[in-house]
Amino acid sequence: MTATMADAIQIAEAAGRVAMRHFRGALGVDFKSDDSPVTQADRAVEAEVRRLIAERFPGHGIYGEEQGIERGEADDLWIVDPIDGTRSFMTGHPLFGFLLAKQTHGTADLAIVSAPAMGEVYAAARGQGAMLNGQKLRTSGRRGQDSAVLYINEGEKIWRAAPGVFARLMEFGRTRRFAYDCYPYALLASGHVDAVVDFDLQPYDYHAVALLVEEAGGMMTGWQGEKLAMQTGVATVAAATAELHAELLEITASGL
Repeated sequence: MTATMADAIQIAEAAGRVAMRHFRGALGVDFKSDDSPVTQADRAVEAEVRRLIAERFPGHGIYGEEQGIERGEADDLWIVDPIDGTRSFMTGHPLFGFLLAKQTHGTADLAIVSAPAMGEVYAAARGQGAMLNGQKLRTSGRRGQDSAVLYINEGEKIWRAAPGVFARLMEFGRTRRFAYDCYPYALLASGHVDAVVDFDLQPYDYHAVALLVEEAGGMMTGWQGEKLAMQTGVATVAAATAELHAELLEITASGL
């Protein structure tokens, strides 16, 4: 493990401690212009993460969901989602997450996906694989949809925006589950599910989970098969193998 990865895991653990001090407690909730909620916990976690990054990596840039982008002197940018799944967090649901990715020259080279209420820290470094609490991860290796398990994130948004895609997804694989946020990607990287289709994501939603999935052996792109960069409002497809990913693209590529 590199020193940078060790620092990133420690930052994630600190973020988790801040989040858990607020979890299932009294929350001050505001709503942003897009009607998405933000709590005192979101702000407190991001503030602590920004402090720790500035302390350990002076000169690096930081892009956080709540406070926007702060450019640094270096070519490194940390991308932070302090609480991925604020609506889950607000309602006491334990599958909210913390997301942290580091880019160098625009390419993600490190990712943390943590589930503080579950005591799980998923980590990935480009070319070095993916881990859960220090143990190596691997996707299921599923190549065809006959026995595949598909998670559909943001199902109601897909149903409204692309009803034809939604209808075909509801016939894909052996088992389908509706979900939200980052935890389905952790399950994909761990080999428990085979694919995740998602909708209307921001850069802080997808950079960390994309690298985690890829380093565990899977693939993640946009609905047209495009590489993920720094787009907003992105629809994504993630799968355990290139073959399964290609089958899903046959559905999603016709949808937008």
